[in-house]
Amino acid sequence: MFVTFEGPEGSGKSTVAKYLYQRFFNEGKSVILTREPGGTPIAEEIRNVILDKNNIQMDPITEALLYAASRRQHLVEKVWPALKENKLVLCDRFLDSSLAYQGGARDLGVEKVLNINLAATEGFFPDLTLYFDINPELGLNRIKKNVTREVNRLDLEKLEFHQKVRKTFLFLAEQYKDRYVIIDASKPLEEVETLAYNTIIKRLKK
Repeated sequence: MFVTFEGPEGSGKSTVAKYLYQRFFNEGKSVILTREPGGTPIAEEIRNVILDKNNIQMDPITEALLYAASRRQHLVEKVWPALKENKLVLCDRFLDSSLAYQGGARDLGVEKVLNINLAATEGFFPDLTLYFDINPELGLNRIKKNVTREVNRLDLEKLEFHQKVRKTFLFLAEQYKDRYVIIDASKPLEEVETLAYNTIIKRLKK
């Protein structure tokens, strides 16, 4: 099963993904944890270009194409082979992030960015998407307090940008109700982790 973790900046999705990977691993499940953009050497190099704070002149369509290129390489090298081996794949961000950030916040349009990515993914979608919803102000405040977290180009965007991201994610949750589960990321971390774990276990038993 392919499970993706989505959410605005500071939603805690990466922390929860790491927790779940360790828990499933300790339980003896065949599981891998990966991320986007990145996950493989080539895809990580593309990530460095996308998120470099110096690349402020990057065109929005260039950005969307780079994400799609990184995604394609990640799928071919890591995700699809792992799924063929019947592994549980946990992925920190995937297609929906492109739809929310480039489609919504960059105003390219969700449909346009989806079409760019459908070529890269061959129409492949997650089995389950956990969306960690949080007010952008709270999320950005969390980032400021977390001195160990990398600060990338997207963190430097204005509040309006992050509000558009959240609005688009909520729109996507309505569009893809069959695979989306919304989790209130403002709740205590342990509560969020337990809810996420139970959601995946429930879906695995289907």
